[in-house]
Amino acid sequence: MKKNVVALALLTAVASSSYASDWGYEGEHGPEHWGNVAAECAQGKNQSPIDIHQPVEADLVDLNINYTGVVTGITNNGHTLQAKVEGANTFKVDGVEFSLAQFHFHTPSENTIKSQHYPLEAHFVNADKDGNLAVIAVMFDQAQSSNPQLAHLLEAAPKKGETKSLSSSFKLTELLPKEDDYYRFNGSLTTPPCSEGVRWFVMKEAKSLSAGQIGQFEQAMGHNNRPVQPLNARKVLTD
Repeated sequence: MKKNVVALALLTAVASSSYASDWGYEGEHGPEHWGNVAAECAQGKNQSPIDIHQPVEADLVDLNINYTGVVTGITNNGHTLQAKVEGANTFKVDGVEFSLAQFHFHTPSENTIKSQHYPLEAHFVNADKDGNLAVIAVMFDQAQSSNPQLAHLLEAAPKKGETKSLSSSFKLTELLPKEDDYYRFNGSLTTPPCSEGVRWFVMKEAKSLSAGQIGQFEQAMGHNNRPVQPLNARKVLTD
């Protein structure tokens, strides 16, 4: 029961917990002080994000992503821009079905690949029936052309503490890469309470956005990426 309650609180909004105002990304509320808010942020051994390097080859199964719904709105919760989704959005891995609760953004990326950041990273946060969490991460790289789906979101980007509906919804799958190759590792939430036991799937193929859109995200959210955490005894798997 406790796991379900915690998962529900975490999934409804990244900053929905009672201590949301006690953490941020700068100064005395920055990531180096998150252990004062939630002990696991400082004491955990399987924390996210990480630097992905020297992954171990494995026979990884397809994620069977079946996101059939649409994106209808966006919230600025003070820590990130978080999208509202509707419809049936599931994926299945390890014989378990996960359902999408929300997705949100970090700029620059939180996870890095061979120590390199991407300008934007989207986290699709999912939960199974028991409250176990799984995150599908999609990187966005800079290109000359703007991303039309992100343009819809940025057009509606609200002020801090506000939610706005999109002028027109779009299919969730339009934000996912065509190829489903990924890196896999065990990790945590990247914001307090930094709860561990989260399955992470970082897609190898990146989507794109323009330099102007990068600036719009930075203006709306600031830099909201937690520094990479020690890998410790974990291994990153790849196919």
